[in-house]
Amino acid sequence: MKAIVNSIIPNSIAKELNIYPGDEIVSIDAVKPLDLIDYRYLISSESLSLHIKRISGEEEIIDIEKDQDEDIGIIFESAVFDAVKPCRNKCIFCFVDQQPQGLRDSLYVKDDDYRLSYLQGTYITLTNLTSHDKKRIEALGLGPLYVSVHTTNPELRHKMLKNPRAKAIMEDLQWLNKIGIPVHTQIVICPGINDRVELEKTLKDLSGFKNILSIAVVPVGVTKYRQEPPLIPPNKEQAKGIIAITDKYSLAFPSDELYITAGYELPKKSFYKGFAQLDDGVGAGRVLLDDYKKYKKQLPKSLNKPLNLTIAAGRLACQLMRPIIEDLNKINNLNIELVPVNSSFWGENVTVSGLITGQDLLDTLLPRKDSIKTLLLPSVMLRKYTDQFLDNLTITDIEQKLDINVIIVQNYYSTKEMVDFICSQK
Repeated sequence: MKAIVNSIIPNSIAKELNIYPGDEIVSIDAVKPLDLIDYRYLISSESLSLHIKRISGEEEIIDIEKDQDEDIGIIFESAVFDAVKPCRNKCIFCFVDQQPQGLRDSLYVKDDDYRLSYLQGTYITLTNLTSHDKKRIEALGLGPLYVSVHTTNPELRHKMLKNPRAKAIMEDLQWLNKIGIPVHTQIVICPGINDRVELEKTLKDLSGFKNILSIAVVPVGVTKYRQEPPLIPPNKEQAKGIIAITDKYSLAFPSDELYITAGYELPKKSFYKGFAQLDDGVGAGRVLLDDYKKYKKQLPKSLNKPLNLTIAAGRLACQLMRPIIEDLNKINNLNIELVPVNSSFWGENVTVSGLITGQDLLDTLLPRKDSIKTLLLPSVMLRKYTDQFLDNLTITDIEQKLDINVIIVQNYYSTKEMVDFICSQK
C-alpha cells in the first residue's frame, strides 16, 4: 500500500499545486508517512517539502509555505499507507467468514488495526497490539478507540474469538483506562453464548471503567453461507430480554434492530447521549425520524403535477421509513412506493441496506418494472467513491435493465435530499 491521492479538495493548496488523483505522496520533509496519523503530523508545520511521484511516473519535490496546522487538501485512497494490521482471531460470528467465494478481494480482508479504529471508528479486539503500538497510542493519545469486547469472561472470550490472547480483555481495558484513552465498546450478541447472565456480567464490568463512553449491543449477523457452529439472531422474546438487561446500565445502547425485533418503539433522542454509535446501527432510526420532522416543514401541501417515486432499501430501513412515507403520501399528487429488498444473496437473516447487491435489487424490482419511473436508493448500497454494488453491478446497469432514472441519496441518516427533491418538483 502507498499514500495514493484519491481526490483533491476544491480551492485547496493541493489544487493550486496541480496535485491529481493517482499521484503518490512519497515523503514529507524526507519522512515517509506510514498512515494518515503520520501525514497529519508532518503537514502541520508552516513550511514543508513534499516529494510527489506523479501517476505518469515522474517525481518532483514541491516546497510549500502555509499557515501552521492548515490542511493542504488531499484525500487519500486509504487511511493507512503501509500494510493494514490483520486480524488474528477466528471469531465464531465473523461476517467475513460467512461470505461465498468469488467476490472482490477487498471483501475478504479482515483488519484489526488500531489506526483505523482511531481514524474511522472501526472496531478492534486489542489482541494484536505490539509494544510499539501501545507506546504510540499512549504517546499520541489516540482516542477514542472502538473496541469489540463481546464478553469480559476471559475463557468465553477465548472461545468466541478463538485466540488465547483474547483472555486479556480486562487487562487491556485497564491499560487504556490508566493512560486516559476514551473507548467506545461493542457487544455482538450470540444467543445462548454471551447473552443473559454473561451479558449482565459484561455490562457490569464495562460500566466500572471511567474511560468507557458507550456500549453498543448488537445482534449477530448470520448469512446463508455460514458453516458450523450454527448461530441464530435473537428472536422477539430474546430481544426483549436483552433490552431489559441493558436498561439497567446507562452506557448500554441496544441497536435499532433489537428494538424492531422486540416490537418496541425507538427511544427518544435524549436516550442516545450524542449518538456515539450511529455507524453500528444504534440510534440511526431515531436520527432519521427526527430529521424528517425538521425538514417536513419545507414540503408543499400539493404538487402541480403527479410525481411517482419508488424507494428501495433493506427490510430494516423500510420498517424505519414507513411512517415517513405514509406522511409524505398525504401530499396531493405525490405517490411514493416503499419497496423492501430481500437479500437472496446473503439470506433472509440479512436485513440491512448496506449489504444489498445489485442483483437483489433487480430481482425485487423487475416484476414491477412498468410502474417505476424514478428510483431513490441510499448511498450505503454502493462502494465508497464508486457507483458499484457489492456484486459489481453499477447504477448504469440498474437504469438500463429497468429503464428508469436512479437518484442516490447520500446521507443515510437524513431525509433532506429526499425532501429537497420533492420540493424541486412542485
